[in-house]
Amino acid sequence: MIAPDSRGFSLERGFFLAFLMIVSLVFAWLIAPFFGAIVWAVVAAIVFAPLTDWLTATLSGRRNLATVLTLLVILLAVILPTVLLGGALLQQAAGLYAKIKSGKIDFDLVFFQIEGRLPNWVQQQLAGYGLTDFAAVRARIADGAVKSFDSLAGRAFSLGQSVFGLLATLGIMLYLCFFLLRDGRTIVAKVEHAIPLLPEYRRALFDKFAAVVRATIKGSLVVAVLQGLIGGLIVWGLGIGGALLWGVLMGAFSLLPAIGTGIVWVPMALYLLATGAIWQGIALALCGFFIISSVDNVVKPILVGRDTQMPDYVVLISTFGGLELFGFNGLVVGPVIAAMFIATWEIFSRSRDAHRGIGPR
Repeated sequence: MIAPDSRGFSLERGFFLAFLMIVSLVFAWLIAPFFGAIVWAVVAAIVFAPLTDWLTATLSGRRNLATVLTLLVILLAVILPTVLLGGALLQQAAGLYAKIKSGKIDFDLVFFQIEGRLPNWVQQQLAGYGLTDFAAVRARIADGAVKSFDSLAGRAFSLGQSVFGLLATLGIMLYLCFFLLRDGRTIVAKVEHAIPLLPEYRRALFDKFAAVVRATIKGSLVVAVLQGLIGGLIVWGLGIGGALLWGVLMGAFSLLPAIGTGIVWVPMALYLLATGAIWQGIALALCGFFIISSVDNVVKPILVGRDTQMPDYVVLISTFGGLELFGFNGLVVGPVIAAMFIATWEIFSRSRDAHRGIGPR
């Protein structure tokens, strides 16, 4: 009997592995246009999996019905409010844009008011730094504001033209989410089994992935919604126009580590003080410091705890990097990549120490 040629076997295996890599890359290229839909379907499945499990137990094991009810919850509690908020925000932003274009919002008048209310010592300090050319500053800021709103208006028009694409993406996300919620454990088990790693390594990586996704959603998006809601209500209560717009901006900036909502309410408070709205400016500053900003310090530890176990500077860099590379999807993708990087190196370090006979550190 002739023994099998080990060289032939090695060649066939190498060819198959190369073919596997090529097919995988082509498949990734194929689904790349729906990267966002896939990301948010996975996120929704991870976050709402406990609800599906509870409904399944309540409905005597009827998993399909429990999954459908979970999708209805996602539609009514997340997607529908987001769509309504987006429509209202576009309407309010369009109104503000129209006022700027028509001259109802006069930047020159605003700056004249601020200049007239600056104390003498402030004007002297500005003169010492050569910052007395207020006309040039006014012109630059007014021109920048108009250009920014022109850009936003163009993007809003493009968004309106791509409504069909958005609906298709949303449909794919919900469709995929249904199967991930219903068959999530089976899918994860198959993927985990296919990864060529030791079982304990695979489990550590999957657990880290799920923990970071949950922590990002609970600790970032939920806190952003709360800060935006509270900030918008405070602005509305103080009688300041565009409360919805300012609230959404606060919520958006709260997603960025080390920046937060202060980038919105601090200039607003200074503007109110400079233009003579003293009590509104003081009230906004106090509410911003003691209420809006404190939400992040109080709520996030309760929701997240130590799920991520990542340093703040890593979260900051990975979030900005994710936003730069993946857009809004990067809010989740960036921290997940950073967490996988840290977890992989921790696993490598532990395996090396175990090989050398060194105990855990």
